[in-house]
Amino acid sequence: MKDRTRATVAGRRPSAQHGAISTPVTHASTILQPNLAAWRASRKVRYGDGVTYGVHGTPGTYALEEAIAALEGGHRTRLCQSGLAAVTGALLAYLSAGDHLLMVDSCYEPTRRFCDGMLRRLGVETTYYDPLIDPEGLEELLQPNTRVLFLESPGSLTFEVQDVPALAAVANDIGVWCLLDNTWASPLFFKPFEHGVDVSIQAVTKYISGHGDLVLGSVTANKAAYPRLQKCWGELGHSVGPDDAYLALRGFRTIGVRMAHHEAAGIQVADWLEGQPEVLEVMHPGRPGDPGHALWRRDFLGASGLFGFVLAAEAATDAKLAALVDNLDLFGLGASWAGFMSLMIPADPRSNRAATPWPRPGRPNGQAMRVSIGLEDPGDLIDDLRAGFERLRNA
Repeated sequence: MKDRTRATVAGRRPSAQHGAISTPVTHASTILQPNLAAWRASRKVRYGDGVTYGVHGTPGTYALEEAIAALEGGHRTRLCQSGLAAVTGALLAYLSAGDHLLMVDSCYEPTRRFCDGMLRRLGVETTYYDPLIDPEGLEELLQPNTRVLFLESPGSLTFEVQDVPALAAVANDIGVWCLLDNTWASPLFFKPFEHGVDVSIQAVTKYISGHGDLVLGSVTANKAAYPRLQKCWGELGHSVGPDDAYLALRGFRTIGVRMAHHEAAGIQVADWLEGQPEVLEVMHPGRPGDPGHALWRRDFLGASGLFGFVLAAEAATDAKLAALVDNLDLFGLGASWAGFMSLMIPADPRSNRAATPWPRPGRPNGQAMRVSIGLEDPGDLIDDLRAGFERLRNA
């Protein structure tokens, strides 16, 4: 079955819901049992294995979990309240006091705050490593108490592509759990479990939902890693609202056609930006010439609509930057990405580095910008940017 088909059918059971093709929303905390024997049996059902109490899962949340696991290729998925909760919950599932964590230096900034804050207070040591590290370099950073290798590929601000199969192989060889933040590619464009990853994390807020109207996270594990994830989710009490699960599942059904547009439109806009004299560099792994393009072509099935570019310092004064972004008609100035509306924000990757400098040696120094291409026509987006760059030049 092809992925676009799988995205439309996974988690659907019309025969169990009076023929309805969409899973109904179940609002429930209390779940009644018909008799004493059933009640006693329900007490033995593990967290997430049945409809026994609302926080454990409802038909709607289980349908979304099944769909994500089917598309991403994992054994089981568990949902939680946000992408950050998915990251932190996954780390807590596989780390204990006295353990050592290898964290990619290009990670999501709130992930870094969790490592430097709560994990440190809980007695977990974190070492940040170069996202472009090779397997030999990674082996040198391993400690006897290393328990988790965390990847994010590409990084969501600087877009370095990691050699996931090679790094995962190092972790697999010595029994270290390999976790990946797979949000950039979505479950459609990267298959982590085919490349040696044990646990894959999604901000469902982003491409799975696709509409900028909910906050949700998911963690998908292979068979060996799932028991620890299931136990941690029960101990933390992670749960999601049934309406959010319904909206995410509704968005999931169209991920195939949406991602195709995000990819094509993103590359078209990135190509146009590269031609602007004020743009020193475009950071998009899906384009030839990008430092990560070879790995992207080898391992990925497509590119999302999230990329970056670097403005020359003289073109990024406060007045010029405001002239560019303040009057754009189609690009919003807001956090998050992957929705139907395009976004563009300035970024400062320097504040989110510990092991590697930004810019990297040999790369241009300037104002980084992050772009999320939505579902608008790329020609209209380019016209909007063209007017913005004219304002920048005249400021």
